[in-house]
Amino acid sequence: MSSILQQDLNDIENILEIVKQQGIDFLNSIDNVPTSTKNSITTHRKLCDSGMGVLSALEEFNERLVPLMVSQAGPRYWGFVTGGTTPASIVGDWLTTIYDPNPQSTNAQGGVSALIEIETINLLLQLLSLPKSFLGGFVTGATMSNFTCLAVARQWYGSQLGKDFAKNGISEPIDILTATPHSSSVKCLAMLGIGSQKFAKIKTIEGNREAIDITDLEKNIESLNGKPFILITSAGTVNTADFDDFNAITKLKENYNFWWHIDAAFGGFTACSPKYQHLVSGWENADSITIDCHKWLNVPYESAFYMVKQEHKNLQTETFQNSNAPYLGNPLENFSYLNFLPENSRRLKALPVWFSLMAYGKQGFQDIIENSVEMALQFNDFITQNKNFELLAPTRLNNVCFTLVGDHNQDKVNLFLTHLNDKGKVFLTPTVYQSRKGIRASFVNWRTNENDIQIAIEEIKASVLELGIE
Repeated sequence: MSSILQQDLNDIENILEIVKQQGIDFLNSIDNVPTSTKNSITTHRKLCDSGMGVLSALEEFNERLVPLMVSQAGPRYWGFVTGGTTPASIVGDWLTTIYDPNPQSTNAQGGVSALIEIETINLLLQLLSLPKSFLGGFVTGATMSNFTCLAVARQWYGSQLGKDFAKNGISEPIDILTATPHSSSVKCLAMLGIGSQKFAKIKTIEGNREAIDITDLEKNIESLNGKPFILITSAGTVNTADFDDFNAITKLKENYNFWWHIDAAFGGFTACSPKYQHLVSGWENADSITIDCHKWLNVPYESAFYMVKQEHKNLQTETFQNSNAPYLGNPLENFSYLNFLPENSRRLKALPVWFSLMAYGKQGFQDIIENSVEMALQFNDFITQNKNFELLAPTRLNNVCFTLVGDHNQDKVNLFLTHLNDKGKVFLTPTVYQSRKGIRASFVNWRTNENDIQIAIEEIKASVLELGIE
């Protein structure tokens, strides 16, 4: 062992105490940490020959890299759909790093931490009021969750034709139907060899909606003349948080042969709230579902899970099995996440979720969901009452999609947003909705309160005045 590594080992208690205090200081001041920065670094740092030890590395981190950090986990970071980190999730994440397990199997002497993952999935199914007929697992985010689900769907499609696409490759075009797919689903079609442009775009409901038009969907289904297909639907579109009609799709499933996938990356958590759970009514009949935990569950990044109906378990094994690795055992005899997920080596992403669910329970997450929607509605009221702005679509849940009023201000939207974000008090993201430039504010952070709404409103008003927008 090198002398520097030995020194760090001997000093580990002091090192962790210093890092703990730095973390506490950051979390206690997160309301005042900027939401954006113009700071930068050169990235040509030379590697030390002998190393400097962790405390010296921490000193350089604080001097060079901390200025690049923003309060992405803070209460006024409303860009993308970004949650924060609750105290319980931080505990789970720290312990994951300390114990450093690889959740592979449930019956291997080398470690059985996969049992924690199985229990956590069971807790999530209870939180979301979903049946135990789903089999789940953890991946890095919505992209890999969609990838996992659609890979099994691809194998199902092949099985309908008497073919094994996992072993022999895709030999037939795959029919995909969807209305407003998230970009990660389209990306997955590319990664799976299906083709990012190889899907039929179904009409959306008239009246400024992003939800699938069931009549047009059935028309497209009938044009397939009985061929199997994969349907990709949404529980919370990214611009306007719109939901497809899952009860209507359930009825279609009684008459047509298709794999039904739901991208519910953030919208699935409406199941936690009696006020909004009707939005996912019928989703239990899907074949697969994608959920992001680092969104509305407010755990650290790289945490999502997939759910696939257990009746498709063999298709999942066919898709992801390590068939040429005898040291991993027979994939058909012993349950192992190595044969159910894309990754072999991975963190125990379930532990921050387990801590969160145990710490805050159903009521805790109901409160987070309902508070987020309330904050969105308060912000929505400001937008609708201010002469400088207009909604691009009704605020249905936690996303407010708006723009500067009038077509004459379309060329100023990006200028306004950049100016606002550069202030560092609130962060929103640009978007395009029905060919118009817009701005999107997404409310999912557990810390966001009424004071944050007022701070953002004042910053927005000031930006309008400073830019002379009329």
